Amino acid sequence: MKRRPFTADWEEIKEGKVSDVYFSRALRIIKEKGLDKRVKAEIRAVELPWKWAIFTGIEEVAYLLEGVKVNVWAMEEGTLFHSEEPVFLIEGNYSDFGVLETAILGFMCQSSGIATKAARCKKVAGERLVLSFGARRIHPAISPMVERSAFIGGCDGVAVIKSAEIIGIKPVGTMPHSLILLVGDEEEAFKFFHQVMEKEILRIALVDTFGDEKFVSLKAAQVLGENLYGVRLDTPSSRRGDMRKILEEVRWELDLRGYKGVKIFVSGGIDEEKILELNPFADGYGVGTSISNAPVVDFSLDIVEIEGKPLSKRGKKSGAKNVWRCKECFRSLIVPWGEEVKRCECGGEGEFLLKPLIREGEIVREFLPPSQIREKVLEQLKKVEGI
Repeated sequence: MKRRPFTADWEEIKEGKVSDVYFSRALRIIKEKGLDKRVKAEIRAVELPWKWAIFTGIEEVAYLLEGVKVNVWAMEEGTLFHSEEPVFLIEGNYSDFGVLETAILGFMCQSSGIATKAARCKKVAGERLVLSFGARRIHPAISPMVERSAFIGGCDGVAVIKSAEIIGIKPVGTMPHSLILLVGDEEEAFKFFHQVMEKEILRIALVDTFGDEKFVSLKAAQVLGENLYGVRLDTPSSRRGDMRKILEEVRWELDLRGYKGVKIFVSGGIDEEKILELNPFADGYGVGTSISNAPVVDFSLDIVEIEGKPLSKRGKKSGAKNVWRCKECFRSLIVPWGEEVKRCECGGEGEFLLKPLIREGEIVREFLPPSQIREKVLEQLKKVEGI
């Protein structure tokens, strides 16, 4: 028997084969009993694990719904949002899109969580580099989505070759412990890396395989000289101790000997809290598990209008809504669909965030490349306080 990976392909997703079964059962009943109606449904997160989040996944949702007779309004990829704010509104016959709810939410929930975690790390890191190193902690079939979301959220680079290709950048990385172990000597491994790798690849030496991080960092500086861009500490937890003190010691010894230009990078167990702790001595971070396995944004899709009349289940506000945001103070308002907002209390002008995405099954929005979406996210991060 021919074996296949345990993943669904695009056609299976589009056909609703990865949907919860109760949607297909409901569809059978609706069709047999002639219950189909035109509805409006919105997506929002009632609560967030954080003060704010970054919205992603809408481009894949657009491709999923392309050709389906629906109208869709949604926030743009990379938009910062808060709890209770609708990010997506769909209008159409329920039978045309109901079975796709599982996939729609799946695209948004996971990618938005990843982008948000990356944004939080980048916000506290400031000008320091933040690189996505988490592909080995996830199913390889979705690593391009994960790293694209991490890049959009603010990561300066990604490690996986395919991910970088999709994003339109070059992959980044240092050297693995396996190289040093196979060579058997750290100094020799640094020399071989320098001899074989192209000049444009940064020389960042991994300094915790055999010896003390301080002494190996000095060896790397002596071996590579001005070619050494930085050192990376990936010290295992069983040997780590006080990482901040280790970084402080490495920085002191390098500076004392004239290697002030050598950068210090840290990886292994890094998240936004650890970044805040290590910022005084670190120049960059490789962030893995905390981004790739970030908490999902708990979006839900709810009908809010049936045949033009407001109606929703209890606990949900009925009627279609939009989100208006002031461009000056970044204040947001949730307002009934079609209601005008002239100016903010601060006197600034604003805009509605839910914009046309699909009209009668046709995509009507031009999607920005990931690099431009990332810049948009970074600009928004300047307008919010804290994480």
